[in-house]
Formats: sequence, C-alpha cells, structure tokens
Amino acid sequence: TLRLHGLEPVRNNMVDDAKARLRRFDVGTRYSHLSTHKYSVLLPLVEKEGTLCLLLTVRSDKLRRSPGEVCFPGGRREPGDVDDVVTALREAQEEVGLQPHQVEVICRLVPFMLDEKTLVTPVVGFIDHNFQAQPNADEVKEAFFVPLDYFLHPLVHYQNYFMRSGRHVIVHLFEYTDPKDGANYLIRGMTAKLAVLVALIILETSPSFETEFNLNDLISSCEKAFLQMCATSKL
Repeated sequence: TLRLHGLEPVRNNMVDDAKARLRRFDVGTRYSHLSTHKYSVLLPLVEKEGTLCLLLTVRSDKLRRSPGEVCFPGGRREPGDVDDVVTALREAQEEVGLQPHQVEVICRLVPFMLDEKTLVTPVVGFIDHNFQAQPNADEVKEAFFVPLDYFLHPLVHYQNYFMRSGRHVIVHLFEYTDPKDGANYLIRGMTAKLAVLVALIILETSPSFETEFNLNDLISSCEKAFLQMCATSKL
C-alpha cells in the first residue's frame, strides 16, 4: 500500500494480493525444532515496472562449494541468530548489502532438506524497487532479477526425473537471458524449485511444464512431501 502526501493510501493490488497469498503459506516456527543444523535463504521479491521479480545471485568463483551457481541469498545459522528469519536477513546483508530494515518479511515457507540432517528454511520478503545490490566479491559474483512469471512460462526449460526416498522428484533447469545486457543464467535444483513454488503461490496459474506440486492443494502437497522426507532422514 502506497501513501501519498495528504492523501489516503493507494492500494497496490498486485503487491498486496501477492502478500496475502504468501501469508496463507506461512509455517512460522512450526518446524524450527527439527534440527540444530540449520540454513536459511531469502527469496527477495520486488516490483519493477509493473512486474513482480525475484532477486537471485551468482556465487563467487572463489567459493569451494558450488562456485558460479545461481542461488538465493542465504547461509548457515550462527549462534547469535535468534531465528531462521534473522539468519536469512543477515546473510542477505553480508552477500548483497541488503539491510534488514529494507526487507518486509512476509512468510516462512515449508523447509526443505539439503541432506539427511540439514534443514533449510525459505524466507520470503519484499524489497524496494530502487534497491541496488552491492555484491560482496568474496561470496557473490553478481546479482540479477528474473520476472516471477518466467518460472511458470519460461523460454528455455529442461527437467529430469529421479527417485528419492521412494518419491518421484522432478529437477528443473531454467535458462534465462537478461534482455538488458544479454547475460545468460542457469537456474537449477532447489533454487529453481523454490522459484517455481513462489510463482505458483502468487500468480495462481498453471505452468507450461510438469511440476511435482499438487496445483489444487499446494499447502498440503508441500507439507506432505517434507514430512515424507523427514521420516527417512536423521532429523
């Protein structure tokens, strides 16, 4: 909602509707007790020229783990972090210069498992359209924006299928070319899956490809998949 000087607030339907839809998926601290080995990622949403976009980063080539991979800002929980949200905000500040007060946190989505004992919590928030990323060169090579709709109706998309803990899993890979500078990015794995989920929640339209989510009951399908993974894990 926007407030102009001396006038009543002006409602931004697209952004306000997106926030309302996301809040229906907020799990809060429901799963926070499951593991002491925690990570958080921040999914920063922004409105640019009437289009909702996600901010993503390219990991520095200096990093030992997954150098050059596209991901959301995030990292491991530290002793001083009071909760999963603080972890996500701290990591975003360290990686791209996004100050905590610049983020309107909307919800925490159902977590996912990085391995048998590591829990990753996705935190979704809105940032100002004027935000200019300042990548920390030790961690991030660059930051870029992708329209949310691209994760439902992409120009280039591939997917693979495999079994995990008795479940059919679909792995997505999006190839995105920035129209402003022609830069090409590959968005895959859990980053791609989370982007698809947020796009499904907010846009409420079917994708042009197959997904493992039950589009008629997104909330239940997310929690069911997570609980099945927990049952075969070391949490």
